Amino acid sequence: MLDSLFLDVFPDTSVGGLEMLLALFVSLLLGILLAKSYQYKSIYTKSFVMSLVLLPSLIAVVIFLVNGSLGAGVAVMGAFSLIRFRSAPGGAKELLAIFLAMTIGIAVGMGYLVLACVLTLLLSGVMVLLERLNFGQMKESLRQLTIVIPESLDYDTIFEDIFKEATNHTELLTVKTSDMGSLFKLKYVVGLNGQLSEKAFIDKLRTRNGNLEISLSRYVTKENEL
Repeated sequence: MLDSLFLDVFPDTSVGGLEMLLALFVSLLLGILLAKSYQYKSIYTKSFVMSLVLLPSLIAVVIFLVNGSLGAGVAVMGAFSLIRFRSAPGGAKELLAIFLAMTIGIAVGMGYLVLACVLTLLLSGVMVLLERLNFGQMKESLRQLTIVIPESLDYDTIFEDIFKEATNHTELLTVKTSDMGSLFKLKYVVGLNGQLSEKAFIDKLRTRNGNLEISLSRYVTKENEL
């Protein structure tokens, strides 16, 4: 039994019931550990966390079923490719967690239980450590700024002095007309330098756009998506 933890315990012809139960139990424990590490400093849903818990066991069962059968392996690969097109797009961290869960399931299904445990502990620990250290987090305080101005104003220069005072980065993303062309809706990405508070910054902008709509929100980049 101890040797079976380090070797490929599942022969090419059949899988023992005890080995299968042991593998399923280990895959469930590793799935719970992966889900707990993913929850650390993450915005998540209950359904996604449950999927991370059960996915390694599901993949392990799939490996049991296709063990030694090339045709079954090709059929399962085609089924997973169809599921990919039916799934909603996610961020890079979600994709990483899914790939890790699949890797754990494949390792367990092939009998490498110790490898699966070491892989889960190591990568989950690294994931939590990187989150704790805020690794890769942008230093600038980026905001998304939306300003509505009358069409008579020149949006290229009307806010230039305010941006120089309050920001260290300004990028105009989109310009959109509204109300039959009588208004312009400008969308910026700005990096606040801390010289003005957000309220003072908005008040200065309101004096230029005739007290029309202004929105300042956290800038959500697409860098976390693949």
